[in-house]
Formats: sequence, structure tokens, C-alpha cells
Amino acid sequence: MTATSSPTTAPEQAPTHDVVIVGGGHNGLTAAAYLARAGKSIILLERLEAVGGAAVSAQAFSGVDAWLSRYSYLVSLLPQRIIDDLGLRIRLARRRYSSYTPVPGDESGAALLIDNTDADATAASFAHIGAADDAAAFSEFYETTGALAQSLWPTVTEPLLTRSEAKALVGDDELWQSIFERPIGELIESRISNDLVRGVVATDALIGTFASVSDPSLAQNRCFLYHVIGQGTGQWDVPVGGMGTVTGELARAAREAGARIVTDAEVTSISPDGAVRYDRHGHERRVVGRHVLVNVAPDVLDALLSEGEADTETKTDTDTDTTPPRPRAEGAQVKVNLLLSRLPRLRDEAVDPAAAFGGTFHINETYTQLEEAFAGAVRGVMPDLIPCEIYCHSLTDPSILDPELAASGAQTITVFGLHTPDRWLTDDNNDATRQRLQDAVVASLNSVLAEPIETLLRTDADGNPCIETKTTRDIEHALNIPGGNIFHGPLSWPFAEDDDPLDTPARRWGVATRHPRILMCGSGARRGGAVSGLGGHNAAMAVLEG
Repeated sequence: MTATSSPTTAPEQAPTHDVVIVGGGHNGLTAAAYLARAGKSIILLERLEAVGGAAVSAQAFSGVDAWLSRYSYLVSLLPQRIIDDLGLRIRLARRRYSSYTPVPGDESGAALLIDNTDADATAASFAHIGAADDAAAFSEFYETTGALAQSLWPTVTEPLLTRSEAKALVGDDELWQSIFERPIGELIESRISNDLVRGVVATDALIGTFASVSDPSLAQNRCFLYHVIGQGTGQWDVPVGGMGTVTGELARAAREAGARIVTDAEVTSISPDGAVRYDRHGHERRVVGRHVLVNVAPDVLDALLSEGEADTETKTDTDTDTTPPRPRAEGAQVKVNLLLSRLPRLRDEAVDPAAAFGGTFHINETYTQLEEAFAGAVRGVMPDLIPCEIYCHSLTDPSILDPELAASGAQTITVFGLHTPDRWLTDDNNDATRQRLQDAVVASLNSVLAEPIETLLRTDADGNPCIETKTTRDIEHALNIPGGNIFHGPLSWPFAEDDDPLDTPARRWGVATRHPRILMCGSGARRGGAVSGLGGHNAAMAVLEG
């Protein structure tokens, strides 16, 4: 091109579909179901052999009929409105116990057991660990966040409020300041005295988020908010039948409504005019949508946009070309799945293991341990005892086990380890680091149990112990999530800033990119993150409104 020539504009390409959806995770399926039910022609392209993304159930161990929720595992943020709108036949089971947290290093096994149904027993447990004064403070803390949840939760399936509108809706300036303006650590420290109890609260701010509770960016505050607003209560439930039942139902709803779902379809490029190229079984194919809904991480969208039209603004909902590129998304967790012959014995024999493992079992997650683990991780130091927490899906829902396996007393255990950032890993050191992480997680578990957990591992059909560990790098490779970040990147507030333009349907619903025909419909959308369907719902609403 000479200095005086003008750029040529490619001719408009005739749409083959009303909407092309890239990615068949739960959000893509949600969007497909809504839009197909509205009479739109839909094609959904999924890279893997099956849909579901991170929200799937899998036989993780060879020859063992146990269906684990291998990546995502609990549900809180999936609105009943989406379940009802799409006629989803899913059941979510409430856990009786909120959490069990042993006092690190206490040989007697002293621990805090929070029972959702017995306030007196819970108060006695607070007293048992020397935190009697925090029993009422803990309850009042979550009553406060419950009021916040009841204000904001109904708005997540509506067009975005502005910050000022959200603040007015909350109606409590002191609470607003504590959650939305100041690091959450200040609120925790002002309300709770005991180090262990502070840690139980702080984990809500750190699951999947690599930050200090005092981080001025408030990334931890946004994480905390999403952990406490679900259903207006903050309760996290077990999907009966495993996480795969949720995405299985979404896929059924989408197909029955007329959506076409194509698996083994790896998208290779997306153009701003709606053309999507993909490879299937060695053949390149092309479809064009009036809209393209993208259920992949924003960084992946950047790479797919053709001819150097990198979209650097999918998280900020702006329409300028001056926003700097986002920092690379980084996950900071390690996931360990185990199948045990029975639940481990506890040091405190007065506590039933079914109670301890019936909620969230916190291990080495005192406030001090969490902050020290973060500071060490920034320096590249892996702690000897990784802060982690356990979920025992099979206690609440034994249907994920073969009846004979369940009758034997076998139990699944999922461990989520915190502050293990992706920066520690490379493709070359992933295997070695995975083993180090697994060893550190097992050591952390054993530090609070009455017997080594290795002695309880069942073996698979090949004689191998039933334990698998997934690093951030494993998640990136398996699910195409950059950095293994379970939220696809930093979480956003569930409202727009006062000066954000909300002049298009895509902006009003928090799903806009720089390109009008391309919308975010996954966890990278505003209000995205976790198994919620919100990204898919809100992108579908933007299409229908437009």
C-alpha cells in the first residue's frame, strides 16, 4: 500500500447462522439453549470430543466406576431463573455442615465445626478452640454479607447497574466501603479476633485468586463477593449426579430447542465480520454468524481474532483502541482428586468423620498461614504444608459411585490447594512440579489426620493408587484456559462504573468486545466466573435485545 492509497474493505459475508457459539462449556450451552428457544439458528463449536468444559463428570481412575466432578465441583451462582427458564432437571443438595477446621499443630485434634442446623453446637465448638467471643461475631459477619447478597443477587440476570445504583441498592455506606472500596482484610480483622476463624472467612476471598487479603487492587474483594452472594444466601451446593449432570441438562435443553452442537471442532480464527473458521477431522470449514458468542477466555479470543485485529478490551467493555493489553491470566491453585476406601480417622475421636468431611474441611488455612503462603509464593517458595480445603462429594451424593463401591464405604475426596501460581510451572517442569505439589498436599492433609491418607487410597484396574493431581498447566492444556485461571482472568464487579458507556445491548449486559458482532459469553464476561450460566444468559439477552 502506498502512502496515498486507501485500505480496502472486505465484502460483507452472508450469515450462515443467526449465532455462532465458540466453546461448549456451560455458558455456551446456556446461550445456545436460550437463543434456540427464541427461534434463532444456532451452531455451537466445541474443540473437545464432548461438551461441558470444566463442568464435567469423569471416570478419573481406570476401571473404577466413580464419577468425579474433576474440575468444577460445587454450585452456588447458577440462578434458579436459568434452571426454570430452560426446564433443567437438576437437583442441588445442601450440606448440613458448613466447615471443619482443625487447629494446626494441635495434637489433640481441636477443631472448629460449624453446623448449619445447630447453633448451640457451633458456639460450643468456637469455645473449644478458644474463640468463644468470635462465635457471635462470625454469625453477624455473614448476616451482614447475607444482606448484601439479598440486595445484589437479583440483579445478576438483569442489565448492569452502575456503581452508584448498586451502592444505593445496598443502602449501607459503611458496608459498601468495607467491601467495594477497602481491602477485605480490614473488615475481617475488625470483626474477627481468632487467627483460625479469620482464615475460614478469608478463604472466600482467595479461592482461585492469587492475592493477599490486603491487596489494594481489591481482586480478593471481588472473589469474596462472588463467594457470598449466590442464591442470595452464599450457600454452595452439591450437584446430584456430579457436575456433568448440570452441563448434560444444558446440552439437552439446547439440542431439544434446535441448536446444532458440533464437537471435535477446533476454531482457528474469528473475524470481526462474524466469520468463524474451524478444523474438524482434518477439514477446514467456515460459518458466519450475525453474532458470534465466544465462550473462551479473553486471551484466547485475542489469539483467534483474524488479521491482527486483537481484542484487548473484552474485560473493560470500552470501545477505544488505547487500552493497554491485559496482563496474562494466571491461575493459582492445585486440584487433587482421590478415591479412598473409607473416610480417614480424626485426631479428635469425639467428632464423626462424616461431619468433618460433610462440609468444607479447611487445612492449614489460618489467616497467618494464608498470608505467609502468598508472600512465599511471590518469592517462588512452596510451603511444606500447602493451605488447602477438602470437599467430599460422595458423602452428600453417593450416586456418583457404583452401588457396590458405595456399599463398601468408599468416598471421593477433592482437594483444592491455594497460592500455587502458574508462574512456578513450565511445560518442561510440569511433571516434576506436579509431583512436588501432590506431595505437599498429602503432607498437609496428614498433618491434621490421625492416619496417613496414602494408606486409604484405593487402587485402579492397573494397580495404581487412585490419586490424580491437576496443575494450572494441566488445566491450560486440557481446557485451553490460559494460565489455568479458573475464572478466565480477573473477576469484575457485578456492575458498571458510572462513566462506562451503556449505550448498546452488549454493553448493558456486560458482554461487549471491540467488535459489535462478537460478544463474550463465558467467564470472561462481566459477572462471569464459576458455574453460573450468567455469561451465557446475559450474552443471549444482549442478542435478543438487539
